[in-house]
Amino acid sequence: MFFHMVLERNMQLHPRYFGPHLHEKLTTKLVKDVEGTCSGKHGFVVAVTKVESIGKGLIREGTGFVTFPVKYQCVVFRPFRGEILEAVVTLVNKMGFFAEAGPVNIFVSNHLIPDDMEFQSGDIPNYTTSDGSVKIQKDSEVRLKIIGVRVDAAEIFCIGTIKDDFLGVINDPDATA
Repeated sequence: MFFHMVLERNMQLHPRYFGPHLHEKLTTKLVKDVEGTCSGKHGFVVAVTKVESIGKGLIREGTGFVTFPVKYQCVVFRPFRGEILEAVVTLVNKMGFFAEAGPVNIFVSNHLIPDDMEFQSGDIPNYTTSDGSVKIQKDSEVRLKIIGVRVDAAEIFCIGTIKDDFLGVINDPDATA
């Protein structure tokens, strides 16, 4: 799920950037440092939307660097248990498959795949129904449900299932051929 949040960060700036464009330099450095990172508490920072305030700088002794407290608004992505996501399969093996939904990696165990699907090894490992009508392989698009989320300091891990109603393959890469 996406959220619009207000966060704070202390930014250090070298003295060579002091001058009339100080605020632009701080904003550019903030976007470069923050966008694309993951905070376990808040989630993945997708985009900085606005810099609300830049506080007074504090000079660090001996270095000349100045630390500025910056308050900014940003869009974050954080998955929750029970959330339905569309993801792209990145790896298939006999234990299950891995999929990516934006920056989040999701593992779907073979126990959480419908019983009528079986693992097929070969050139392109996949899970196929007994009649061969549905196939999950690398680059397939699937709709899945998050059933577990583990949050570390800098990463979020998810476990998913496709065993419920209206979940499973959305787009098969072989179907377009």
